[in-house]
Amino acid sequence: MNVELQHLTKIFPSRDRKGKEVVAVSDFTFTVPDGELIGLLGPSGCGKSTTLYMLSGLEKPTSGRIFFGPDDVTDLPAENRGVGLVFQNYALYPHLTVEQNIRFPLENRRGADKLTKEQMKERVLEAAKLVQIDTLLSRKPNELSGGQQQRVAIARALVKMPKVLLLDEPLSNLDARLRLQTREEIRRIQKETGITTVFVTHDQEEAMSISDRIVVMQAGVVQQIGKPQQVYDDPVNLFVAKFLGTPPINMFRGRVEKETLYIGDDAVLSVPGAPDGEVEVGIRPEGFLPDNDGPLRCRLRNVEVMGRDVSIVAENGALETPTLRAIVQSDLSLPAGGTVRFGLKPHKVLLFAKDTGERIRFGEARNG
Repeated sequence: MNVELQHLTKIFPSRDRKGKEVVAVSDFTFTVPDGELIGLLGPSGCGKSTTLYMLSGLEKPTSGRIFFGPDDVTDLPAENRGVGLVFQNYALYPHLTVEQNIRFPLENRRGADKLTKEQMKERVLEAAKLVQIDTLLSRKPNELSGGQQQRVAIARALVKMPKVLLLDEPLSNLDARLRLQTREEIRRIQKETGITTVFVTHDQEEAMSISDRIVVMQAGVVQQIGKPQQVYDDPVNLFVAKFLGTPPINMFRGRVEKETLYIGDDAVLSVPGAPDGEVEVGIRPEGFLPDNDGPLRCRLRNVEVMGRDVSIVAENGALETPTLRAIVQSDLSLPAGGTVRFGLKPHKVLLFAKDTGERIRFGEARNG
């Protein structure tokens, strides 16, 4: 089922007469295609959870409309929208077993939607098998690990056979290993069920690893929408470039003169089509090529071997952070404190306007 947001806005009133209204979400227009998993991504306070709560019916939009397929659900109560909602804190009933927790949404059905005990039992077992907890049905939440509790919460949302699945920071309370395992499970479940899913997270690695598309938000405003790799490779502005990437993008103060990019005194790259002037220069960690004759000179601080990759930590007077981090694929014997030189991969070098943070395109990117 398609989920369409038309000019969705949410404004919270100030708590006192002198305070300003808070625009949590501003003019959000987007269509979630049927069967896709969309990641709403951004820092705390960017409006992603508020958007999710408007989709679920827990928050009423100040303006704009929400459609599930052809149906306008903007004013429809949450219980009538056919959504499954999974919260960050699981929200399980501690005195109920796993089976009872999963069955709970079915017990509240009335009229034509009411199910028999056998039908409910069958539904619960199907949902439990889907999330691989069918052997834990007699346990209570305090007997489960965090990952198992999260699976119970997902099963409880799925047992209703929702039209739309909404996940609000579902992995935040898990350790790193469980987080990786559970996000893989969420992706598997979503693929198997084909349910249109909206996944809220502040963790860009989570969003990029399981989403068909991501929506990057800041201060209630959508910054960019696209496939994860496309947004990473081609950010529209400085905020998106800085927000995506682990390790983060390396930022330098630079300038363009006669279509040549300078970092400090080093002429590091030809940038055809870029206007003259001071710029913000972002270089992805994988964009550096160690080269004894490379144009970018840095002072080597450390070389860290991390499995298949090697991380070169270096300093440069034009950096906006104390050090840069370059990820390369071969071991290097470099003396600490000496000079290391880099060539640059042009498609991993991004330029931004110093005053607005908007992307400055050059070469093929400018014409594409």
